[in-house]
Amino acid sequence: MRGNVRPRPDLSFENEAFRQGYRYIAGIDEAGRGCLAGPVVAAAVILPAGLIIEGVDDSKKLTPAKREALYNIISQRAVTIGIGIVNNEEIDGINIYRATIKAMEMAVSDMEVTPDYLLIDAIPLRNTPIPQRPIIKGDTLSSSIASASIVAKVTRDMLMTEQHHIFPLYNFMSHKGYGTKDHIERLKRYGPCSIHRRSFLRKIFGGGKVE
Repeated sequence: MRGNVRPRPDLSFENEAFRQGYRYIAGIDEAGRGCLAGPVVAAAVILPAGLIIEGVDDSKKLTPAKREALYNIISQRAVTIGIGIVNNEEIDGINIYRATIKAMEMAVSDMEVTPDYLLIDAIPLRNTPIPQRPIIKGDTLSSSIASASIVAKVTRDMLMTEQHHIFPLYNFMSHKGYGTKDHIERLKRYGPCSIHRRSFLRKIFGGGKVE
C-alpha cells in the first residue's frame, strides 16, 4: 500500500476460483450481527465473471445513499442473489453465531443458481458441502463479498425502517437497532419491545430491565 491509500475490493479471490474450474462463485456476508434489536440478515451474491461495479466496498464504509445506489446496480447485474433472515427470537434461542451461520446457509439456499464455490466473510459454513473459502475482512478484499455486504445491509435497513413505523418510540429508522446512545436511552425509558434481543440486553442491563 502506498501512502494512506486503502486497497479496494477486487476480483483476486474470484479469479483464483475461476482458474480452479469453478463457475458460480458466491460472495456471502451478513448485517446486524451486533445489534440489540431486529434480525440478522445475510446475503449471497454471484456476479458475472470479470464484473467490477465501480464503488463497491465494505458497506460500513459507504453512505446510506451510496449503498442504496449500489444495491440497485448489484440487483440488476448479479447472476443471482439470495437472502437469509433469522429473527431476534431465534437469535435468543440459538445464539448470534449460530443464527448468523443459519442466515448465511438460508441465503445460499435462496439463490436461483446454485453456487459451486463460496467466498465468505470470515465465518466457515461447516455444514454446507459446497467448497468454500472464509476470508478475514473479506468485505474489504473481495468484490463479491463486498456486494453481499451491501445487499445485506440495505435489506436489513429496509426491514428496520418498517419496524420503526410499528415501534416509533425506539427510533429504529435512525439507529437500525444498533446500541447507540439514543437507543440505550430509549430502552431505559420504555423498556424493550418484541423485536429486541433479550440475550443481548441482559448483558447490558442485567435481569431486571429486559423482561
